[in-house]
Formats: sequence, C-alpha cells, structure tokens
Amino acid sequence: MIIEELFNRANIVDLSFFNFRNAITACYFADPELRILRVNENFRSFFPVLGNVSNAWFPDVLAQLGVESKHIDSFGAQIEKEGRVYIPQIPIRVDGVDRVYSLLSTRTQDPSFSYLNGVQGQFVDRTAEWELRREREELLEQKIRDRELIEEKTRQLERIADRLAKYLSPQIYNSIFSGKSEAADPLARKNLTIFFSDIEHFTDITDGMEPERLSFFINTYLSEMADIAIEHGGTIDKFIGDAVLIFFGDPETDGDREDALKCARMAVRMRDRVRELDHIWREKGISKPLRVRMGIATGFCTVGNFGSEHRLEYTVLGSPVNLAARLQSAAEADSILITEETHMLLDGAGTCTRMPDLDLKGFMRPVPNFRLDSIKKETEDAGEVTRVGRHVAVSIPDRRHIREAIEELRNIQEELEARLPPLEAAD
Repeated sequence: MIIEELFNRANIVDLSFFNFRNAITACYFADPELRILRVNENFRSFFPVLGNVSNAWFPDVLAQLGVESKHIDSFGAQIEKEGRVYIPQIPIRVDGVDRVYSLLSTRTQDPSFSYLNGVQGQFVDRTAEWELRREREELLEQKIRDRELIEEKTRQLERIADRLAKYLSPQIYNSIFSGKSEAADPLARKNLTIFFSDIEHFTDITDGMEPERLSFFINTYLSEMADIAIEHGGTIDKFIGDAVLIFFGDPETDGDREDALKCARMAVRMRDRVRELDHIWREKGISKPLRVRMGIATGFCTVGNFGSEHRLEYTVLGSPVNLAARLQSAAEADSILITEETHMLLDGAGTCTRMPDLDLKGFMRPVPNFRLDSIKKETEDAGEVTRVGRHVAVSIPDRRHIREAIEELRNIQEELEARLPPLEAAD
C-alpha cells in the first residue's frame, strides 16, 4: 500500500504550506516543472499586478514582474544544476515604486508524499536594507569627494602660503600661520635693535643697466642679505629699493644684549659678504665696486600691524628707526655706525672706534656714535668655568649657556671626589 493514497493530497499540500502562509515574506510552492501550486497572502499583496498565478510557470511570473532576463536565466540554471537558488538583488517596480527583493528557492524531496516534491521559495523585501546601503555608499563617495576637495584646497593654500612666505619675514610668517598673531593684535612698545643699510651711489652703479642685469644684481644682493639676516634671527621689515630695514627683539627676543649682539654679528657678516661678492658683479659686467653703508640703533619702538582695513603691514616705528637710517646716511662706505646704547649692550664683545658726535637731521643734540670694526663670534662669548686651587669661578654672559656651565661644574665635582681618599669603615 502507498501511504500517500491514505491522505487527501490537497490537505497535505496545504498543511506543508502552513508555515509559509504565516510568513512575512512572499512565498510560493511550485511542482518540479516550476508550475506554481500555492502562494501566500503576502505574495499577492507584494505583487498585485500578477493577479491569480495558480498553475503559472514561475519563470513567466518573474518576466511579468519585470525581472531582468539574466536573473531569470540564472534562476533556471541554478535550480536545475544545484537544486537551490539565491539571487541577492532583484529590482522590481511595484505600483510605480522601485523596490529590491532577494529570491531564495530550493527543490524539495519527500519520500512519503511525491506531490510534495517540487520547488519552494520566497521573495524577501530588502528595499530598506538596500536603501541604507545605497545611502552609505553615497556618503562614502561624498566623503571621498570631500577629502579630494580638501586635499586640493590644502595644496592650493600651501602654494599660496609658499608665495606669501616670500613677502614676509620668517618670524612674522610663522607667527601668522601658527595662529599666534592676528590682524587685530594690539601694538606693543619694545626695546629693539634696529639695522638699516643702503648701497652707496646705487643710482650711478645701475644707471643705464639693462633690466635683466639690474634684476640679477639687486635680487642677488637682497637674497644674500636676507639669508644672512634670517641666519642671525633678524626680522626683515622691508626692502626699500636697495635699502634694507631689519630689527631684533620682536616677535622673538633673547634679551636686549643678545639681540644687539646678533644684530652686530649680522652687520659684520653682511659687510664681509658684500666684499666676497665683488667677483660675481665683475663677471656680470658690473665694474663699479659695491659699497654699503650701515647704521644700528637700540631703543624703544612701537611694533605691530599698521595700515588700513584693506592692507596691513607688520612694521616698527620710533626714534631708533630714524636714528639707524640717519647713521647709515652718515657712515662711510663699507662701515657700520652704532649708537652709544648699542655699544653699551655689546659690552666689550666688539671692537669699536669712537667717532665724532654727529649732527643728524631730526635730532636736537649731537649724537654720540661708534664705528663697529669687528665682533666676537658667538662661540667666543659662551662663557667659561675656571678652577684655581679650591676655588671655582663661573662666567656666564648669556643665560643660554647655563646648562653647559652646570655640566662643567658636575665634571669638576666628579674629578674632586675621585681624588678624595675612601672613607674608613666605622668600628
């Protein structure tokens, strides 16, 4: 006796489809030839355009739903070859709305009831999931576009900053781009050392010079002077034709004495470098020797941003600026005149010659001044630690060398301890 003959076929099929009837997905059951036998209510509500699909061939149902032919062909091939199908993304337009479904199907085998052999499957609505995925991908793409835009803007800003750096002293440039300085910063009153230089008979030297040669001449000169100023920590205020204005003590300072020393060392190095460059000028057809006058003054100045809403200039104003310019005008070629205040700050670090007092325009009294002939190198002014007998003398003219002095004192301590006899153990 065949057991399936004892039961009502329709009832068995309905019973086997019971769970599908209560599923939240669109479920179907088809015979082995893919003719639909059962669908649940969700199938009808998901796809109202299909109407009654009983006995319809499932691939035709897929075609009626607008499923692409590649998915229909894939379904037939997989169910035939592997007995199961999973298509993760099937776009279907339902009542004018685009939705996304996944299709899962498998062949069923039942040894007791042959009419349960067939194909059962379900459509799972993935619209919300795919919408979230699409939004995530769009956000990711937008993030990539934003990053590329930011990188491009950053490169543009870097190019602008590189060009802007040529118009500002390095200290001012760093102060602005580090956020430490704003256009609205208040002006400050500071004790500064001012340097002013000018080329003697510049007009005579350059008169009739071709533009290219003049450009090479002045740009090479100013580049060399600027390099030396930066090397010594000077703030380049401006170039006025061939004249150069530099100050020490703002925005960074190492103290009044050290600022003056750095300015003096810079001036001497500039004077020597101009002499070294003579052969370059001669090679370029500039036969007249280049001779420079320099002036240095120390005193309180007002420093900060001056200008209008449309253009600001970080510069220095005050009597010491005018005095440095006047000293430069009064100096002989290839010489450096310094004020009495600057000379006092150098305090023996430079070799100076007392010059006659000068009657300078804009100053009521004659101005005492000195000619700076030479200056000790920085290493010569580092200080020293000496020991005579049991006494140690420490000379530190600059606070930056305190660490070296302390280290030397430790070495002396260790040396003395090594010479002491060992302590005898107590009885």
